[in-house]
Amino acid sequence: MIIPAIQTKRLTLRAHTEEDIPALLPLIGTREVAATTLRIAHPYTEQNARDFIAKIRKEDEPLWLAITLRSGALCGGIGLRLDGKHSHGELGYWIGVPYWGNGYATEASRAMLEYGFKELKLHRILATHFRQNVTSGKILCKLGMRHEGCMREHLCKWGEFVDVECYGILRSEWESQTGSS
Repeated sequence: MIIPAIQTKRLTLRAHTEEDIPALLPLIGTREVAATTLRIAHPYTEQNARDFIAKIRKEDEPLWLAITLRSGALCGGIGLRLDGKHSHGELGYWIGVPYWGNGYATEASRAMLEYGFKELKLHRILATHFRQNVTSGKILCKLGMRHEGCMREHLCKWGEFVDVECYGILRSEWESQTGSS
């Protein structure tokens, strides 16, 4: 898959590179970030970062992009885990703690929805979050996603079962909200 560079008002979403590793480690490596996600290890090591970058370079892997400020500073990551058979993608993102509260996750996610629906021609995009991560639920609602339910004690994070809230949006819903077609 050719990795796009997506520009928003304040951000650039682009392919991860090995040059990102020194900035990536202190952002993704915090317990606060790892606590909000299933797939981010804690502690997060340089080897984790190298393995991640190698994995996303494979053609059959999900579309994962670095979120950078227009200045070039890395502030997070975003991606779509694609399922071509069913024409949907699962949105996932994280933002480094120093950048929380600035609307970057919402801005980057809007751009990914547009890319998923316009460029990838997806029928549906879904997202989930741990119940205790209320902020992610607010972000998904801002994107126009509908809350579709809760999978009770669905995942085990750090030895505890956690509830997972599910959201989704269809291309037709996104088009009617944005005026796109």
